[in-house]
Amino acid sequence: MWGASVTAIMVATEFLEVGLNTVNKAAMNRGLSDFVLVFYSNVLGIFLLAPCILIFYRKKSPPALTRSTIYKILLLGVLSYSGQMCTYIGIGYGSPTLASAMADLSPAFTFIISIISRMETLDLGIKSSQAKSLGTLVSITGAFVVTLYKGFPLTFAPWHNNRSLHQVLRIPHSNWIVGGFILAFHSIIFAVILNVQTWIIRGYPAEMLVTLMASIVVAILSSVVSVVVEKDPDAWRIGMNMELIAFVYTAAFAVAFRSVVHKWALRKKGPIYVAMFKPLGMVIALAMGVTFLGDKLYLGSLLGAAIIAIGFYAVIWGQAQEEKMVNDTESSNKDPLLSNTPTVM
Repeated sequence: MWGASVTAIMVATEFLEVGLNTVNKAAMNRGLSDFVLVFYSNVLGIFLLAPCILIFYRKKSPPALTRSTIYKILLLGVLSYSGQMCTYIGIGYGSPTLASAMADLSPAFTFIISIISRMETLDLGIKSSQAKSLGTLVSITGAFVVTLYKGFPLTFAPWHNNRSLHQVLRIPHSNWIVGGFILAFHSIIFAVILNVQTWIIRGYPAEMLVTLMASIVVAILSSVVSVVVEKDPDAWRIGMNMELIAFVYTAAFAVAFRSVVHKWALRKKGPIYVAMFKPLGMVIALAMGVTFLGDKLYLGSLLGAAIIAIGFYAVIWGQAQEEKMVNDTESSNKDPLLSNTPTVM
């Protein structure tokens, strides 16, 4: 039952995240600065988290902070700021659909980094590790297809044999390829963040406190960078429009709710489990992008998404097989009938 609750919350989080990307893209199309978005959303997120923490810890004391934990949270804050900037800059160049496609790389990168950090083991002699390794390569291939191959629009418009190369491929003069690589880099940062958060939260199980302290670090970093980079005074003004919706949505969901939920799920299930939900956003993003932003649906997007899905499910299958092996081993060790039954001669 508890595992089903974690799964349901993670699925709901992916729906909200696609909505977040769509809202932010709409606000950026109206001139919203991504630097200002990161600063304002983290400041507002701090004010949302602080009273929640006071209420949560009104009858009990939070865990004691150590110097080592503080250093880890500082590292998490720097990574979080880098990840947020890559996300919003990438969405600005691309689209919410592209952001969800590149997020499908997260399980693969998380798997690789988990092996490097020793949170996962790799044994190519067993099928589960073979599936996870092959799935990693396939999903990366699919992401490159989404980024580099455009293809023809999936409409009833006739196909012309004399179409130019830039109508078939996403060549460098298009912002799409720039956004794709920036968002792919964010997937790497996100994978590192998941492993760092798992490292922190298993030693300091206080999700909201860790989120608050990391958001403070992000707010400080973004204030310095934004003042240097964003020279236009008008960019700092907030009106009662789509920009205000983007600020509030980002603060309430991305900075506060999603960050706490991810840390909670990481403590319960681990980094690969959290990353496995990212491909779900691809289907949602395609529908929302076409419906609300007028994005065209191209063959390359569907083909790349299908390749990514194959790799994704290979990784999931391998993960499930490994968990089953661990559970079977633990059950055998705990079963008194298996361990204490005398041998009949």
